[in-house]
Amino acid sequence: MNNLFVTVLVCFLAGAGAGIGTGFAGMSAAAVIGPVLTTFLGIPPYAAVGIGLFSDVLASAVSAYTYKKAGNLDVKNSLPLMLTVLVMTVVGSLVASLLPPRAMSGTMQFMMLLIGLRFLLKPVQTTKEQMAAVDAKSRILKSVAAGIAVGFVCGFVGAGGGMMLLFVLTSFLGYQMHMAVGTSVFIMAFTALTGSVSHFAIGGMPDALCLGLCVLFTLIWARIAARIANKSDAKTLNRVVGVVMIVTAASILLVNAIR
Repeated sequence: MNNLFVTVLVCFLAGAGAGIGTGFAGMSAAAVIGPVLTTFLGIPPYAAVGIGLFSDVLASAVSAYTYKKAGNLDVKNSLPLMLTVLVMTVVGSLVASLLPPRAMSGTMQFMMLLIGLRFLLKPVQTTKEQMAAVDAKSRILKSVAAGIAVGFVCGFVGAGGGMMLLFVLTSFLGYQMHMAVGTSVFIMAFTALTGSVSHFAIGGMPDALCLGLCVLFTLIWARIAARIANKSDAKTLNRVVGVVMIVTAASILLVNAIR
């Protein structure tokens, strides 16, 4: 009974952190759930990342739906970026099988801290009118170039795709903040599905209880966070995204230190 309570509590905290990060900032749930499950429940890292990725599928999908209802999802223009990311995620995974992926883990957390500070200190002020004025051909070329980088790093490290997508959408492709988060979680739903299926196919199915609990808690908190985010103004959302990224990065660094 005591072990069951600990499992539920850890999964709740991991799912809450992952869901809030997904709903507010379009972040990958695997970046939170993986380290937490490995550290506090002793789940093998590969299986823990698989649970995080699978939890990300429904959480990202319901978040994307919430953003779409509020008019903050750009499906058409995001397709080149999404397709490139999916292809390069596979390439990055293949390369990761030949090289030590942990070599880049600290770098990803450092990047998350910097990007979080960026949103706090220099909020995205782009409007939807300015976003619509961007040349279509230029956007496609930039999307493919960005997708190559994001997909490769995501596949190589196993996390970080949502964070990098949000940065690319706002700083490189000129997206308005709400639209960037909505589009980020839309793309993440597909990348997380691809990643989780690959993990389960290679490593087998993980613990069913942990998987079910993490999916449920991540979904609930992502839904709550996405609804709040869509009702917030751009300046407030910038601040929340910045804080979420900084707290998440610091927490993961602390969890990794405990390990």
